[in-house]
Amino acid sequence: MDIHQFATSLSYGDAISDEMLEIQSVLQERGYRSEIFVKLYDPRSAGHVRDYREYKKYSAPDNVVIFHFSIGSPVSKLFFRVPDRKMMIYHNITPHEYFVDAHRILARECYKGRLEINLFVDKVDLAVGDSEFNRRELQAVGYKATGVLPILMNFSKFDRPGDPVTKSLFDNGKTTLLFVGRLIPNKKFEDIIKTYYLYKKYFNPDSQLILAGDYRGLERYFSSLQELVARLNLMDVHFSGHIDFAELLAFYQAAHVFLSMSEHEGFGVPLLEAFYMNIPVIAYAAGAVEETMNGGGVILRHKDVLRTAALIDRIQRDQALRKTIIDGQLKALQKYSLEYVSRILLEHVQKASRP
Repeated sequence: MDIHQFATSLSYGDAISDEMLEIQSVLQERGYRSEIFVKLYDPRSAGHVRDYREYKKYSAPDNVVIFHFSIGSPVSKLFFRVPDRKMMIYHNITPHEYFVDAHRILARECYKGRLEINLFVDKVDLAVGDSEFNRRELQAVGYKATGVLPILMNFSKFDRPGDPVTKSLFDNGKTTLLFVGRLIPNKKFEDIIKTYYLYKKYFNPDSQLILAGDYRGLERYFSSLQELVARLNLMDVHFSGHIDFAELLAFYQAAHVFLSMSEHEGFGVPLLEAFYMNIPVIAYAAGAVEETMNGGGVILRHKDVLRTAALIDRIQRDQALRKTIIDGQLKALQKYSLEYVSRILLEHVQKASRP
């Protein structure tokens, strides 16, 4: 059998797109014919994709098609119609309430997406979430055959130097707090900024905050964050906007603490990237965050920005504590080894292939 993937788009450098490429690589290494069919793609990824409308030439009842669910996509309509065996990967949809004041179109699409997920209940042979949190959502809406497939990640790409210009600008001797993620309201950038304000004011004036994430399309929310920074008269807050991987790598290499105050996460790839880069992670326990961290890092059960600022200071001053946290994070990463997750992927594919 052939094992192909369907998705609305393949971007450059985002976590789900990277996973699609890793899945393809794993399948091809094991001798399967495996292509990625999409509607949209970044020109830099052109060599890795095919137009989804070409799939008629590849379709066969014995094939397995892996569909990365996304909202409002014509790719899903084709997925409905093909006679192949069907496996769906659900990466979660952010609740629409987070976008009502920031992006009404996105609020509408997320609301519709939460309804669309019901359409696949009787049309897939296996539905998996990339976390138990996501799997339970699938089960709650009626999917019978479900499972968990952690996001397939190859951390070896982090074993290289970061962008030298970015490194020279930000690896500057200041204590660096970092968060990585698109500037969207559910990630609660405002709570990170407030925490940093108290940390800088009461604990460490020689510090900086890097917020590494694209804000295109969310300019209203971005503007509100800039207003907050101005109102607090806060210096050394850096919004990166869209960056390439070498720049992201330089940010990780400059960071001393990774802080997440997000209130909705279906997985949380940057948490694990920070683990790999030996950066102590402090994260609010929302959605799949605690599950993703797998016993590593420091979990916040409640949001208290002053206590969190004090915790950052403690971790920076207590090297034994810092080492304990980092050691725990590296142990937690064993769950996400390429070999282990690849084996889970192949087990799910075999399950989906059986009539």
